[in-house]
Amino acid sequence: MAFDIDMIQARYSKMAEAIEAARKQVGRPLTLTEKILYSHLWDGNAKQAFGRGKDYVDFAPDRVAMQDATAQMALLQFMQAGRKKVAVPSTVHCDHLITAKVGSSSDLSTANTENKEVYDFLSSVSNKYGIGFWKPGAGIIHQVVLENYAFPGGMMIGTDSHTVNAGGLGMIAIGVGGADACDVMAGLPWELKWPKAIGVKLTGKLNGWTSAKDVILKVAGILTVKGGTGAIVEYFGPGAEALSCTGKGTICNMGAEIGATTSTFAYDASMERYLRSTNRADVADLANKFKEHLTADKEVYADPNKFFDQVIEIDLNTLEPYVNGPFTPDLATPISKLKAEAEKNGWPLKVEVGLIGSCTNSSYEDISRAASLAKQVAAKGLKTKAEFTITPGSELVRYTIARDGFIDAFDKIGAKVFSNACGPCIGMWSRVGADKKEKNTIVHSFNRNFQARQDGNPNTYAFVASPELTTALAIAGDLGFNPLTDSLKNEKGEMVKLDPPSGEELPSKGFAVEDAGYVAPAADGSGVQVAVDPKSDRLQLLAPFAKWEGKDLKGLKLLIKAKGKCTTDHISMAGPWLKFRGHLDNISNNLLIGATNMFNGKQNEVKNQLDGSFGPVPATQRAYKAAGVGSIVVGDENYGEGSSREHAAMEPRHLGVRAVLVKSFARIHETNLKKQGMLGLTFANKDDYDKIEEDDSIDIVGLDTFSPGKPLTLVLNHKSGKKDEISVNHTYNAQQIEWFKAGAALNLMKN
Repeated sequence: MAFDIDMIQARYSKMAEAIEAARKQVGRPLTLTEKILYSHLWDGNAKQAFGRGKDYVDFAPDRVAMQDATAQMALLQFMQAGRKKVAVPSTVHCDHLITAKVGSSSDLSTANTENKEVYDFLSSVSNKYGIGFWKPGAGIIHQVVLENYAFPGGMMIGTDSHTVNAGGLGMIAIGVGGADACDVMAGLPWELKWPKAIGVKLTGKLNGWTSAKDVILKVAGILTVKGGTGAIVEYFGPGAEALSCTGKGTICNMGAEIGATTSTFAYDASMERYLRSTNRADVADLANKFKEHLTADKEVYADPNKFFDQVIEIDLNTLEPYVNGPFTPDLATPISKLKAEAEKNGWPLKVEVGLIGSCTNSSYEDISRAASLAKQVAAKGLKTKAEFTITPGSELVRYTIARDGFIDAFDKIGAKVFSNACGPCIGMWSRVGADKKEKNTIVHSFNRNFQARQDGNPNTYAFVASPELTTALAIAGDLGFNPLTDSLKNEKGEMVKLDPPSGEELPSKGFAVEDAGYVAPAADGSGVQVAVDPKSDRLQLLAPFAKWEGKDLKGLKLLIKAKGKCTTDHISMAGPWLKFRGHLDNISNNLLIGATNMFNGKQNEVKNQLDGSFGPVPATQRAYKAAGVGSIVVGDENYGEGSSREHAAMEPRHLGVRAVLVKSFARIHETNLKKQGMLGLTFANKDDYDKIEEDDSIDIVGLDTFSPGKPLTLVLNHKSGKKDEISVNHTYNAQQIEWFKAGAALNLMKN
């Protein structure tokens, strides 16, 4: 029986009425996305039609999920909300703090020792407030959610950008910062600007070497890392129905890399099969009863151009396997052109490591197809040329693939099996030799490949591919190898070809597990004590941010003018810094250390305007804070791309940065800045970015009449004595302006 079946039943029972009310207001047939959104309005059934990309709307999500790195800050905030129990079903998943180094058992044991204080905190807070707790080793949050909690037509938020993975089971699942999660757990509405709609029509059927991963790799190439910003992507068509449920999850998961709010698919037979195989026949039975509400109205898919803002069509029959990268997930290259592109651009052709798994590609189907290639190594007399690692997505999958012999197949090619955790995908990989900063190539089935993300080496060229193509390239050890056309020389000197991968969508013997890793909370947690040692360097109780002074901000120093791509990894690095995610002051020592300074082309070296010296970004900002001087950060396009980590907003706020001014924001980061009482501003004229000088003292004028839709003015006081006035825009609505005035959204909640 499924978790929270009564909640799911109640949600379905309201859908017909809510959808009919929405149709009357909108005056036309509805997309699946619109059906789910309109049936989750905070105020009940629709009383108006909402404008795409215009109206801020309050929603009532069905559940909240948090991973251990972001859960710490989310729950530290929730502890200040004054509630005895969470208002909606919520879970914590311990998947981010396990370093991949030796192997599964050893790495998990080390993590349990090193992170005991954090795990004890998370488990006790979960127990106290009625939150389901998944132990270290249970699996990656998104895989566990898909296996246990996701349901067609539902809406959830999660403190991780890849929460969108649950769209593979027909949900609207959206990544948020911890403050948003705190609101929903406290019983408050969750706010989102009504999204635009992108439709992707899939025709045909996958064959040979192509997989679901190749669909999103191609879409990423079409839309780029910001092409989906402010939009929900809805996949449909016969090709969508032909995909497995977990394949759909892969596509939705990596939709975060095009900036999409989320992605989703209509309920179909593959979802029913997956629900039944994961012991949720009761959910499948309910979904079948309400199936008409779990897909778009038939007119939508019959003539999609009338209902979507943009339509993309992909023929799966002719889709080629793709390899995306390096350094960005939207640089898409079909395998037939990869060798030529690599040679032209000087990408290292030797593949040092192939890595499969992660929240994106760790399903039974993914592993079985990769294993079919591993079995060919011995059968064809080959030897794997690159290192090879596997990161199972959950204990359910790991136990089942071990039972079915897949791990044995990987062992025979010298593979290393890491814990059921994020590991190398998020930089929790203790890679031998990475500190030498040597130029090298790795290929993985993860979702992101930002510079230095996986191993901390800025000279590692990381490429994203499907698990099966990753496996083939690891076997060959050559980025230029095309398994569709090329042969390999085996140990006998014979030329042999790899057969196309094969595998099962779901285990024929069913899933099996001894201990999935779930711990239910106490029915009454009022007696549970949550202790935080004031001397801890891992956890720190939060102090409220100061409210706005009530006047314009003047004399702000330029902290950094960031050049080019500045993701949340650049603003607040992961990897070894993850251990400080519960201690705001300590983790603030990584503020913007990965960003490139426009004025000298260096990372983590900026000018201190107080004494003219150059030094690290965090130290410079601490000097400004100690002197009572505010500052401003300036950035380029799509600033804050990547993870949902709100630390990228809390750190500058904590250290005294007052505003972030950029050409454009990634959605989650802009919201996180607003929640923490920061000013998130954009250039009205993007060319004004060039007017910002290294020694500028900056005034923000017009805050006394700060209001929705009204630009503010920045006065750039240059060292030469000259001044420039520029106009800057913002997207704050009336409520968000109150967050700014109060110093943070949490301050308003407490009041």
